[in-house]
Amino acid sequence: MSQPIVKIENVVKRYRELVALDHFNLQIEEGEIFGLLGPNGSGKTTTINCILSLLTYDKGSIQVFGKEMRPDSYESKRQIGVIMQNVAVFDELTVYENIDYFCGLYIRDKKTRRQYVEEAVEFVGLQDFSRFYPKKLSGGLLRRLNIACGIAHKPRLIIMDEPTVAVDPQSRNKILEGIEDLNKQGATIIYTTHYMEEAEQICSRIAIMDKGRNLALGTKEELKQMIKKSEGISIEILNLEERHIAELRALKHVYEVRYANHHLEVLCSGGAHNLSRVLEYLQKEELPFGRVYSELPTLNDVFLEITGKELRD
Repeated sequence: MSQPIVKIENVVKRYRELVALDHFNLQIEEGEIFGLLGPNGSGKTTTINCILSLLTYDKGSIQVFGKEMRPDSYESKRQIGVIMQNVAVFDELTVYENIDYFCGLYIRDKKTRRQYVEEAVEFVGLQDFSRFYPKKLSGGLLRRLNIACGIAHKPRLIIMDEPTVAVDPQSRNKILEGIEDLNKQGATIIYTTHYMEEAEQICSRIAIMDKGRNLALGTKEELKQMIKKSEGISIEILNLEERHIAELRALKHVYEVRYANHHLEVLCSGGAHNLSRVLEYLQKEELPFGRVYSELPTLNDVFLEITGKELRD
């Protein structure tokens, strides 16, 4: 078995009476895009700061690259890139100068640094903006600059905290494609987001945390198997009687039926051919219906069932 790139064991972090991390455990393997999901206040940012040894913690241990992470672990920190939610660049420097400055914190050789900076500019698609100052950039371009500053030195481990907040769809797609490319080039990525569809699109494994604890961990397929809902069926239908609702609820694998404003929702747990059984019942009862939707569970369904609240709360 290879050494995990990040290993967190039994970490406790308190802020007086508040327990931010409650005997938290996590293991991230090299080569993953690992999604760390949770509502505001769940402990995501505290976890990141502890991994980076920017915060001390009360109990437990954290290893990065197989070594204990400490404030003076400079060799390990040189192999880490960090892109935080708040854009952190210098307004008085151009796009190129910003990337060159941050790359220069790690790469001393001028020739190598120039090559790395040019590759970072091209990677995030800012070739036409290299002489622009940050205040002249759109929100999406500014986010891309922030990413370039964090990855120009080619780190093994990249931590991205909400990198697509408040950007347009085109920039978001560009950023997500870039993250997948970084991973293909060998980088391990820890990714936090409030957007479920992003985690579903790019993450190889996902941890859902709340109140400082790891509530669920696995691939998106494994997480979806943890919840009761396996299929949701929505049908537009008029004049459904209580008898019909009761009989639908009695169908195999159906655990909940909702009907309001001419909209029928049937939730199923496990099994196959659920939609066929529902439609066969409606046809047998000669009940006319309109549009029909069948939806498999999403990560948002998983989050809602596990934590009891939407991720965007």
